[in-house]
Amino acid sequence: MGRACVAGLAVVAALTGCTVQAPDGEGKRRSPVHIELPGATPSPDRTPAGGGDEPRSEPPSGDDKPGAAPAPPRVLWSRGDTGRDVRELQARLRQVAWLFEGPTGTYGEQTERAVSGFQGKRGLPRTGKTDAVTWRRLLRMTREPGRWELFLMGGQPADPPDARCRTGRVLCIDKTSRTLRWMVDGRTVSTMAVRFGSQYTPTREGVFSVYWKSRDHVSTLYDSPMPYAMFFSGGQAVHFSADFAARGYAGASHGCVNVRDEAAIAELYARVRNGDKVVVSW
Repeated sequence: MGRACVAGLAVVAALTGCTVQAPDGEGKRRSPVHIELPGATPSPDRTPAGGGDEPRSEPPSGDDKPGAAPAPPRVLWSRGDTGRDVRELQARLRQVAWLFEGPTGTYGEQTERAVSGFQGKRGLPRTGKTDAVTWRRLLRMTREPGRWELFLMGGQPADPPDARCRTGRVLCIDKTSRTLRWMVDGRTVSTMAVRFGSQYTPTREGVFSVYWKSRDHVSTLYDSPMPYAMFFSGGQAVHFSADFAARGYAGASHGCVNVRDEAAIAELYARVRNGDKVVVSW
């Protein structure tokens, strides 16, 4: 019976990783079975000496350095940039009352200040540069601007000139693109944005000629200044408009062709002669 018990313990030890302990050097008996539990720290006599082949788990590295900072959002437009996209940015900033000039198509000081204010109001870094995050926020708050919102203060490209403008000296006025070309023998000398009358006081279309120039004219009908006036049809003239310069296409004339760029019309006035042709077309 005793031998059978010892034999059984030996089998258990072999199967479970246990070891049968002999009496120690002082003749004392130890517990007959020593069991090493999985995951326990190895006892000194089980640790390989001299760099044995038994693998050991590595302690955690202890590297508590913070992860790399997230990359800043991509900058789409910043001061000095120009183009149609800048116009759209400016038009949308006008919709939320952060910008009151333009659109000009040029990312200048006023646009930079408006973007910075918009960013600060929404808890974004006040860089004044339009990055992807700022642009997405602005898109959610605004609508797609129409063509004349993009060119509220002029700057739009001119359409091809009417065929009647291709000979002689001509003030070639296009209602579709809202532009005036000064043309000489089919060559465009200068181009400027213009504004027309409202539906109640429309600018007449057709072929006319300049019959009178008045440098410091004042309207007797509306008591309003009409500097650099070049009359071509009754009381209708091409002239500088301070209202157009201030409000752009938000307003309209009483039938005249308004120019907002005073320097440009001053130069044009000096070139145009009585008798020069005027073409007004769609």
